[in-house]
Formats: sequence, C-alpha cells, structure tokens
Amino acid sequence: MFARPLTPDLSLALLEPRHAEELFQLTNGDREHLRAWLPWVDGVRTVDDTKVFIQTAQKQFGENGGFQTAILLRGRVVGVIGFHRIDWTNGSTSIGYWLAKKYQGQGIMTTSCRACVNHAFAELKLNRVEIRCAVENQKSRAIPERLGFHLEGTAREAEWLYDHFVDHAIYGMLAREWQNETVSA
Repeated sequence: MFARPLTPDLSLALLEPRHAEELFQLTNGDREHLRAWLPWVDGVRTVDDTKVFIQTAQKQFGENGGFQTAILLRGRVVGVIGFHRIDWTNGSTSIGYWLAKKYQGQGIMTTSCRACVNHAFAELKLNRVEIRCAVENQKSRAIPERLGFHLEGTAREAEWLYDHFVDHAIYGMLAREWQNETVSA
C-alpha cells in the first residue's frame, strides 16, 4: 500500500524521515486547531519530536503492527492517516487521522480513509475496522458516517484531553458490510 496514488493529485506514502520537517511545520502551524481534539500536540515541540514519531511508525510497520502514512496533496504533506495497531488474532484494526485545517472540506480525508479501509479488507483480509472520534468532533465523525460505518456506541470519558475527559463515538465496519458499501459507493 505504501506509496499509493488515490487521485491524480492525492496519494498516501509511508512516513519517512524526509517528511519530518514538513510534517513538523504543518503540525506547528496548525497547533491550536489540532490541539482541540488530539492529545499529543503539546508533546511535539521540535522537528526531532516528529522524527521520533516517524521512527516509531517505521518500527510499527516493520513489525507488521500497522502503519502511518503522510497524506500528500500534489506532493505536499497535508495530514496523516494510519492504523493504530493491527490485532491479527482478531482480524481488526482502528484508523486514526488528522488533516490540516486549510485542507478540510475537500474530500481528502474521506478518500484517504476509504483507501485504508479497502486495504484492511481486500489486502490484509481483516474482519473489522474501527474509528473512534470525540463525540463533539463533528468533522471527524463525518468521515466514518460518510463511509457507511455503524455507530456502535459511546465510550464515556474515553480520553484525557489536556485538562478534561472527552467521550468517544465508536464506529465499526465489518468486511462483509464493506463489500456491500463499495458496490453502492
């Protein structure tokens, strides 16, 4: 999967050290926006912090435990999407993603997420993909809803976000359901 064109202008590429500077600048420039929903933002203070994240992501990929990709629009990093962890025993994974504010509303994340779900089911032969979003993060929740995921419930106070807990909406998709979704998509 790991340099995959999605449209003529959009692609996914496995995160590499060469992405560190650009990814850090994207994070740093969108810090306030990202901090509203992502608990790791304050921990990214330098390019070296981003390099450590990329090294961890490469290790995860090398151990067949998931992946993190740069979302590239016309060759420029605009966000990140990947599998948090693959549970091979149970055939499941969860997807995490973020996109710089100025690129939202263009279908970039929906297209990227669809590609990851297709990869999970068609290539990795997983049975289940989950997406968790803060209940109040409507833009993030719109992605699994647009892709036909099922809202399975709410995990109360599921994540500590700097100074308060947030509830998570839990969305799930099964391989047998996705086959039906892609026919109508």
